[in-house]
Amino acid sequence: MRLGITHETHYDYTPQVETAQHMAHLRPLETPTQTLISHRLSISPEVAQQSETRDVFGNTRAFFSLQTPHDELRVLAHSVVDTQTPPQPGLEPGDSLPWEQVRERFRYRAGGRYDPAAEFVFPSVYVPRHDDFVSYARASFGPGVSVLAGAQSLMERIHSDFTYQSNSTEINTPAVEALAQKRGVCQDFAHIMIACLRGLGLPARYVSGYLLTLPPPGQERLVGSDASHAWVSVYSPGEDGARGEWFDFDPTNRRSPGEDYVTLALGRDYADVSPMRGVIHGGANHSLKVAVTVEPLEIQ
Repeated sequence: MRLGITHETHYDYTPQVETAQHMAHLRPLETPTQTLISHRLSISPEVAQQSETRDVFGNTRAFFSLQTPHDELRVLAHSVVDTQTPPQPGLEPGDSLPWEQVRERFRYRAGGRYDPAAEFVFPSVYVPRHDDFVSYARASFGPGVSVLAGAQSLMERIHSDFTYQSNSTEINTPAVEALAQKRGVCQDFAHIMIACLRGLGLPARYVSGYLLTLPPPGQERLVGSDASHAWVSVYSPGEDGARGEWFDFDPTNRRSPGEDYVTLALGRDYADVSPMRGVIHGGANHSLKVAVTVEPLEIQ
């Protein structure tokens, strides 16, 4: 599927911002199931400096600075990607290792074999350790349950037990608070699921991206359209120490992402991959508007 993505970010400042430095994660990733055809970043007012670098997780991030006073900032990202359906998790016994075996694989041992997925076992800014996450996760991870079947069950329970409610949380709302109130938005559900998995010693990472704005005929519109979206990637290692695979789960929509999803960036949590952040001098008050459109394109 070929998808066109337009992501517009608009800040209004009062009083003016004197100088500013910003970082943006707005360039979709290249993955085995996603090819970036084109990407263009337009910024107004004109920037003094602009560059791109790759972070430790493989995401491309753009840095730019503005050195003249301005009362608004517009950042417009246009991207075109070709997508394919990612590998779907096998949920039958034997399709993935028992979760206890995966947990033991990632226990630290001096001289043990290193797996890069170990980076995603530890707490992070928005995904702390807390006993409440472990308690909630236990119902999905009984003795001998495979890691992917447990993740599927956890995803389905979050979808059933929690209410999607816009403006019920802020990005800095602790995940354990969102767990207690059982409501939030896609970022909250992703952070909660990741915290549950990591609490059991299982690698899980945060995925930021988009959903297709217009669903196929006969299908319901998915929550998260016309906005940035977030979901979870769970690691399933291979037998006998072999490198494994990552499988995606979307607790907001209770499904595995397909070709109608666009992966923007991967990280430990939202703090690693926020679409826009920066440091400004001035502009004590500001308003923010974000508009996202994802639409299918004809392949010529």
